Amino acid sequence: MAYKINDNCVACGLCKDACPVEAIHEGTPYTIDPDTCVDCGACTGECPNEAIEAG
Repeated sequence: MAYKINDNCVACGLCKDACPVEAIHEGTPYTIDPDTCVDCGACTGECPNEAIEAG
């Protein structure tokens, strides 16, 4: 199950930098491509606003 980014996202880019498979794309809020996401959770620990949740 891929992660999703909610409205708490402030587009800081920390999650995008942490993603090992480049599944996170810029925008407001950022988005996670569910077909690319490998559910590793690397992004969740980087988000200062708890904007990333399990999909």
